[in-house]
Amino acid sequence: MVIPVRTIFCGTPQFAVPTLKHLLDQPDFEVAAVITQPDRPRGRGRGVSFSPVKEAAVAAHVPVFQPEKIRTPQSENFLREANPDAVVIIAYGQIIPERLLGIPKLGWINSHASLLPKYRGAAPIQWAIARGEPRTGITTMRIDAGMDTGDILLWRETPIGPTETTPELAARLAVLSAPLMAQTLRGLRDRTVQPTPQNHSEASMAPMLEKEDGRIDWSLPAQVIFNRMRGFTPWPGAYTGFRGASCQIAGERVSKDHEPGLFAGEIRIAGTKMLVGCGGETLLGVSRVKLEGRKDVSALEFANGAHLQPGEHFD
Repeated sequence: MVIPVRTIFCGTPQFAVPTLKHLLDQPDFEVAAVITQPDRPRGRGRGVSFSPVKEAAVAAHVPVFQPEKIRTPQSENFLREANPDAVVIIAYGQIIPERLLGIPKLGWINSHASLLPKYRGAAPIQWAIARGEPRTGITTMRIDAGMDTGDILLWRETPIGPTETTPELAARLAVLSAPLMAQTLRGLRDRTVQPTPQNHSEASMAPMLEKEDGRIDWSLPAQVIFNRMRGFTPWPGAYTGFRGASCQIAGERVSKDHEPGLFAGEIRIAGTKMLVGCGGETLLGVSRVKLEGRKDVSALEFANGAHLQPGEHFD
């Protein structure tokens, strides 16, 4: 008879939910409790709502603990009294203090959305797409006191589609994470998974996104701009200036031989397409434009409403 791995699940957003549900469905795991962020005001009405992980835990009748700060003595007491074999942590949103790392017998096991040591940090999916990576994946690791520097346990690769956006890739990686975490925990229990130290010299960072990351630099090649559009969807998006106002842009790279000779940022209507000149004599085809304070419209609706003049450009 296999004794279930007593587990505490620590996470907050939708990305963590498939793994939680998968562990709840496995007879060789006992999810004793869920730790998630406190309920926060969300949406336009600012009504208080549960995190996606809490919603899943409540639906499964799993006890929920929501400390304002995980570093408090109350949190430490909760963890010691729960006496877990492992703590699974996925996108929880707080740094775990070192004194808590030794409480679970198998450690704190994280599912990270990159192929470590590449893209350590808060936004690995966004930066992998924005930097034009052809592949990414999920890595399970035992967390330590550093930022995604712990020993690698298991990993799985997946290609990044040429037009795939952050929400689309995140949904696929969340599904990929679920069986990989179960396999990792079983391997640690059975001592068939051996931790492998990361090669820190190969590390790259994926810092938390800032509003400025979405500002379009039209001197960059169109493919680079398009990659950043995909990576920074839905926030901060891709934005530029037009006649002194800010506007969000959606589009994709087009072959540079469609409409040669545009300066960086210069706008031209070619048939039914809006084209914008980019670095390296490349072109971005614009599909949607949303001026600040206005509704989202097609590129041609924007052009007609703005009465574009020859040589006009985005800032």
